[in-house]
Amino acid sequence: MKENLYSVLRAPLISEKTARMQETNQYVFEVAQGATKADVKAAVEQLFNVQVQAVNVVNLKGKTKAFRQRSGSRGNKRKANRN
Repeated sequence: MKENLYSVLRAPLISEKTARMQETNQYVFEVAQGATKADVKAAVEQLFNVQVQAVNVVNLKGKTKAFRQRSGSRGNKRKANRN
């Protein structure tokens, strides 16, 4: 059962902005592309034994980068905020 939960929540996102959000008990995770708000809420509640008030999900488009005359792009991400 936990393998399914870890496939929804891939990794916590750590940055200056998310560190400030953690002071108010809001956490940010990278989630699977097909994960819904209900999936994220259930996974967080089961893994961390907390009550989730709200979940916000954002799709992030991958950046286009150039490397030696070739252009490529980074992968798309999906980010979830938990309140």
